[in-house]
Order: sequence, then structure tokens, then C-alpha cells
Amino acid sequence: MSSVVNLREVILGVLMEITEEGAYSHVVLRDVLDKYQYLPKRERAFITRVTEGTLENMLLLDFVIESFSKVPVYNMKPLIRNLLRISVYQLRYMDSVPDSAVCNEAVKIAARHGFYNLKGFVNGVLRTAAREMDSIVWPDRREDPEKYLSVTYSMPVWILRKWMAQFGIEAAEKICRGFMEEKGTFVRCDFSKASRQEIIESLTDQGIEVKEHPYLDYALEISSYNYLQAVNAFREGWIFVQDVSSMLVGEAAAPNWGDTCIDVCAAPGGKSMHLAQKLQGSGYVEARDISEHKVKQMQEMIDRSGAINIRARIQDATIQDEESIGKADIVLADVPCSGLGVIGKKQDIKYKMTQAKQDEIIRLQRKILHVVSDYVKPGGVLIYSTCTIGADENQNNLKWFLNYFPFRLESIDPYITPQLHTATTKGGYIQLLPGVHKCDGFFIARLRRMEE
Repeated sequence: MSSVVNLREVILGVLMEITEEGAYSHVVLRDVLDKYQYLPKRERAFITRVTEGTLENMLLLDFVIESFSKVPVYNMKPLIRNLLRISVYQLRYMDSVPDSAVCNEAVKIAARHGFYNLKGFVNGVLRTAAREMDSIVWPDRREDPEKYLSVTYSMPVWILRKWMAQFGIEAAEKICRGFMEEKGTFVRCDFSKASRQEIIESLTDQGIEVKEHPYLDYALEISSYNYLQAVNAFREGWIFVQDVSSMLVGEAAAPNWGDTCIDVCAAPGGKSMHLAQKLQGSGYVEARDISEHKVKQMQEMIDRSGAINIRARIQDATIQDEESIGKADIVLADVPCSGLGVIGKKQDIKYKMTQAKQDEIIRLQRKILHVVSDYVKPGGVLIYSTCTIGADENQNNLKWFLNYFPFRLESIDPYITPQLHTATTKGGYIQLLPGVHKCDGFFIARLRRMEE
């Protein structure tokens, strides 16, 4: 490994930012990989794997640490507990890294950060863990299913209780397992710029592995690339990073030629761009967001794409825009949510979310729906979507909305693959679940405004 950059120090710094400073894992890791893009692919892969693996398995790692430590994890110094976490992850999951190297490097890092008096503690916990990992007594699935699922899949108990109550223990475990399945990057192809064959050939010529997706003909899963900005098809604007669940929002919206569309919570802009692409240069899409920075980024993406029927605009979705009342054929309300459907990509979400935060989010979702429903013209369509799992932010919000606003659910079966058809899709909504469906967890509902 590089003699210039201490990779474990880099990983420790990332974990400290995420767990102690509240930074978002995907943002911090992206910035670090951008900073160290000059490192060999193997070293960048090491940073990614240990960082993401530690976050993904953090509760399990804490269980292992506490099996060999008299000090509870959350009574430890923050740097020490994160150092132990990344070290135990390597001991348990990375056979290619010698146990002695893991232990010795952890002791050196503790000393470098001034924790000389804890060198013996760090060394003792790690060497005992390395020696006795196979003797750990794990929670029993039958005796305590909550603790079993929580430790095995590093999922907070309060979240599990909700999923088990709604879906049952078997489905809850499928969801948890789905988050931990290794996936590539999903991209949406723009066939107006290049054919499927041209795109796939361009990707494979760069040594990138490509898999087609069963739900959408323009969706691909790519892997074995080092740096996305170096992928020719990405630079040419032939592909856009977007999960299949997010693409299905555009399918459910199904804009017609010339439609006016407003995406009220648009950043980072993938769904808005998808709508503009589906309109084939006709109509108009307005991609709105409250953040000036995010709106600037969306407009830059729009400008690079060359799309002529879309623009980005600053607008708070909770404050009514009088000029938009009754103007939109389609309003896309992909509202802020708990994000529990995309844990596979953003592992820290499950640790940062609480019941109190979720309750606050639900109030925000309802406020946005109240405001933006007025933008839908009579006979127009409102798409309500979230990247989360569970009735509180999805079905319950839908019931509330239908009780107070002049909308009715409309079947989404005509717009999605028959593989996804169920009684609920016929009724107007779908709850996509990791481990069950081949995409992120997502909720999509199609509502038609009643004619006056």
C-alpha cells in the first residue's frame, strides 16, 4: 500500500466525520475519493470497502468489540471506538489483510493521536478478537428475533419493529439482507444520443462490466470502473447515474407530448432530466429546490446535457408560488423523507434517523403536499414518491391526502413492467423493497386531480 498516504488514517478520518460530526457518508467518501483519485485502484478500493463495510456492519462490529471489552463501545473515546470498528471489520471480513498488521497499525494510530495510555487496551481487544472470533455467542433468531436481526444486519431495533409489524419477520429479513447485497452503479441511457449497442460497446471497451435490467430497457448496471468521470459514455452524456426505482417515477408520471411538469423537490435532478427526455424536446420541465447550491448544480447539468425544455429554479416547496397554481399537467413531489429505502447506498442513515426525526419529516411531507397540490390543473397528475419503506411516510400520508384534497388514485399498471403488477399497483401505488425487488426501496403513487 502507498507509503505516502496512510489509508487507515484516511478511513478513520472519514468515519469520524460521519459518526461524530454528522456528515453524510456518500458525500464524505465521494470527496475523499476525488481527493485521492491519483491513488492506485486497489488502494481506492480499500478505502471504499473498509469505510462502507464498517458503516454497513457497525452494530455487529460493536457487538464483537463488547464481547472482548469490559468498556461499552459508547463509553469509549470516539476515535478509539472508530479505530476498533475499522480494525475489527478487517479482522472479520478481510482475509487478505494479516491480523498482525491490523493490530499493529491500530496501536500506532492510537499513539499518533495521543492515546498512549490506551495502546494496551486497543492491542488487547484486537488480538483477543482475532484469536477468539469464532467463539462469539450470537443472538438466537428464535429466542430474540429483534436482537438477532439487529446484530446480524446492523439495523436499529426501532426500525425493525416497524418493518416486522408491517411486513412480517421473513420479509423484514429479506429487506435487511437486500441492503447488504453487493450492487454496481445503475445508469439511465439516453438513446437519443447513442444506441444501446453504442453505449454498451463504449462501456465494455473501457473494461466496464455491464448488465441489463429486467424492468427497463434503458437501464444498465455497471461495475469494475475506477472513476466515473473517466467513463466516456458518462462524459458524453449518454448515461446518467440513477437508480431503477427512481427511473420508475418517470415511468409512472408518463408525460404526454407538450406537458408542463413541475418537480418541486428536484435535486439532484435525475427525475427532472428523465421527464425532459421523455418529452422529447417538447413541453417544459421546471426543476425546483430550496438550495441555491443544488439549483446551480442542476442547471449546470442541464446545460451540459443540451436539453432545451428544462430549467432549474430556486423555490421553497413549503411556500406557495401563486404563479404556478393550476398550471401543471404533472407535479412530481419526491419529498424529503427518512431515506430508509436507500440504506444500501447510504449506510449511516439508519443510525442517524430517529422516531422523533421521522415524525418531523412526516409533518414536512404533508405541508409540501398541501402546498403543491394546487399547482396541478384539473385532470392533471400528481406523483407522490419517497425513497423510504413503511406506512408512516407512505400509505398513511396517502390516506391523509385523499381525505382532504380533490384527488383520486389511478392505476400505474399501464406504465410499469408486468413483473411489478400487484393489487396495489392496480390501485395506484407501489412499495418497492430491497431484497424483494431489483432496486432501492421506494414508494410511488399516481394521483389524478378531479375535474372541476
